[in-house]
Amino acid sequence: MSKEKLEGTLEKASGSVKEFAGDVTGDKKMKAEGTVEKVAGKAKEVAADVADKAKDLASDAKDAVEGVIDGLKK
Repeated sequence: MSKEKLEGTLEKASGSVKEFAGDVTGDKKMKAEGTVEKVAGKAKEVAADVADKAKDLASDAKDAVEGVIDGLKK
């Protein structure tokens, strides 16, 4: 798990706790803050997944190009 995804996961968990606490105590502001944190954490997780996938695709493309070049040299 990347550092960015871990941060997103922790922020999402923190938001869930805050949202629950706000719900239990009737504190609408805390609940709303928790919801915002939870959504922001999920967005960070998705962004980290996209970045990881982009790196994988770039690596695959590089390997493919190197394979073609090696084939042309032979």
